[in-house]
Amino acid sequence: MKNLIIVESPAKARTISNFLGKDYKVVASKGHIRDLPKSSFGIDIDDAGHFIPKYSIPRDSNAIVKELKDLSKNAETVYIATDEDREGEAIGYHIAMAIKKDPEVLPRIVFHEITKSAINHALANPRHLDMDSINAQQTRRLLDRIVGYKLSPLLGSKIQKGLSAGRVQSSTLKIVVDREREINEFKPVEYWSIDALFEKDIESGIYSFGETKIEKLTIGNETYASEVVAAAKNDSYVVASIEIAQKTTKTPPPFMTSTLQQSASSQLGYSPKKTMMLAQKLYEGVKTDQGVMGVITYMRTDSLNLAKEAVDNARDHIKNVYGEKYLPGKPKSYVTKSKGAQEAHEAIRPTMVSFTPQVAAGYLAGDELKLYALIYNRFISCQMTDAQFESQTIIFEGKKCSFKASGRKLLFDGFYKVTGYSEKDKLLPQLQEGQSVSLDSITSTQHFTEPPPRYSEASLIKKLEQLGIGRPSTYAPTITILQTREYIEIEKKRIHPTEVAFTVTEMLEEHFPEIVDSSFTSNMEEELDRIGEGEADWQKILSDFYNPFIKKVDEGKAKIKSQKVATPTGEMCPDCGAELLLRKGRYGEFIACSNFPECKYTKNTDGTVKEQPQQSDEKCDKCGAPMVIKSSKRGPFLACSAYPKCKNAKSLTPPKEISVPCPECGGKLHEREGRRGKFFGCSNYPKCKFIANFEPVDKKCPECNYLMGKKTLRGKEVYECFKCKHKEEIK
Repeated sequence: MKNLIIVESPAKARTISNFLGKDYKVVASKGHIRDLPKSSFGIDIDDAGHFIPKYSIPRDSNAIVKELKDLSKNAETVYIATDEDREGEAIGYHIAMAIKKDPEVLPRIVFHEITKSAINHALANPRHLDMDSINAQQTRRLLDRIVGYKLSPLLGSKIQKGLSAGRVQSSTLKIVVDREREINEFKPVEYWSIDALFEKDIESGIYSFGETKIEKLTIGNETYASEVVAAAKNDSYVVASIEIAQKTTKTPPPFMTSTLQQSASSQLGYSPKKTMMLAQKLYEGVKTDQGVMGVITYMRTDSLNLAKEAVDNARDHIKNVYGEKYLPGKPKSYVTKSKGAQEAHEAIRPTMVSFTPQVAAGYLAGDELKLYALIYNRFISCQMTDAQFESQTIIFEGKKCSFKASGRKLLFDGFYKVTGYSEKDKLLPQLQEGQSVSLDSITSTQHFTEPPPRYSEASLIKKLEQLGIGRPSTYAPTITILQTREYIEIEKKRIHPTEVAFTVTEMLEEHFPEIVDSSFTSNMEEELDRIGEGEADWQKILSDFYNPFIKKVDEGKAKIKSQKVATPTGEMCPDCGAELLLRKGRYGEFIACSNFPECKYTKNTDGTVKEQPQQSDEKCDKCGAPMVIKSSKRGPFLACSAYPKCKNAKSLTPPKEISVPCPECGGKLHEREGRRGKFFGCSNYPKCKFIANFEPVDKKCPECNYLMGKKTLRGKEVYECFKCKHKEEIK
């Protein structure tokens, strides 16, 4: 063996191996192989105030490290080929240190895509590990360890065990809590809308009354609405003006991490975690008509740059498939508005324009194909011509009232040729200015302003991006850890903070405001960028943060009042004789033994003993442990007794059957409740995997004859096809 290439993942290793001959061996480190220890702080501070991380090799990485050491001894050249971002650079550094090689000497190869040409180009143009990027990532890791290791125990001692804090995590949690506060404090305001139907079924809305132009909230009560309606009924109208204008809808930019996660959420219903898992597979290598290779570029990016060769290929494809009229005169370029974006990287795009979604359908599975098609179509559409619309506006004017009617017509579909355009034209009839028109009907409707919506995972990521909190690689993991720590719950795709989230956020706001301040967190990201660019001293940034922070932590241990509810009840535990205490938990107050954890006796505040899980005759189909019966807000369910090692669970509540049959196999469809809310699935699962996140109805799609469902889209009730996504508004 002459050359060794070290990557992170086995899938990536297999794909690259397909491109290279016998002179190369490609092996995977399987992610990080050195990190700060879990059992201790892991950072020494010397007399000069320098921060010295005490990295160690986890036990489960010992075997792979030994293998890498043995292989590297016999290799003529060892290449580091980890991902081209700061984390990948840091993984490469730790690999070099673990196998006893000089990290500043080892050749480092980088590529945005895993294709044969990209790998060969990288091998022909190696560089060295970027120590500035490594120091930036190392600073991030140490900052997170300092906050987590020093602040989390304080929260545990003052509020409840098991809590955690984090530099990005806590500022993200505050955003969610602040939105919930807005909702709780919101006071609805009454307003009325007035709509009229003129001859030829022209729908219009009130535009002015007397000298007042009607805006939303102008008509604030029923009395005023009745006055306007009465005046409008007695008025006579003419066509005061007709405006026709052409408007352009510009092509969307290609995807970067945040916008991919947002679009996959809104269009495909995927969580950010699922989106990134699927994108990782598409990047690392899948079967194609040209062998196994990566079919998209690197998926953790905040850049909108595109390689010239990729743009040229896209333009050739557009010209050949769609024609000259869909090809703009010159290539389109985009600049990200994302704070602190790494413009040296590239946007997410397909690696082969010839691997169309139609071709990919023969090689990719359902979810992978859907995500790939989303990425492919977005890339092609970003280089197409803009869509052109004709907007129509007619003002019907009376002596006291005037009404406004609007219409819209698609003149040229442009990029919609690829992405699809489901809205129907709303055409206004031909009228003449000065023409008299009759008012056929008029209605007034009461409304109330609504509070701001709770964040979805997609909208929260968009907010984090706008504020500059975190980076592409941190969005999905941050939301996941908030769920894991039970700070948030996601119901019907909306994020709800738990009770303890408010308690933690309030304490941090009062005593550690910088930890939950989005500006502070964003500015720290900029400092990390400066380290990565060689413009800042990473030791100084750590020191500037650490010293005042630790002083606050030490003061907090003595000064912050405990919020734990542990009031003596005067009763004695029937199991061990120790005193019983009134405590506060996630689900409210309860009474527990003061001798916990030695004694685990608990009861409810009304004196009833807390239900203990009942044994069942069923065994866990994942680990073989006995299943126990527990209760939740959704009813009784079976849970594995080996929890938390095994988290298998099954509902005991019979699913509700709906009258519509499964469109795939004709079986029964059941309404079920999952972690993300209500969904509909086939009773023949897993043989039939039909699933729907909105209610199926007995209606066939006029485009493809598949089953349709009913959902709310932008405030309107619509039917949507589960197959081709055709939509019809419900009248």
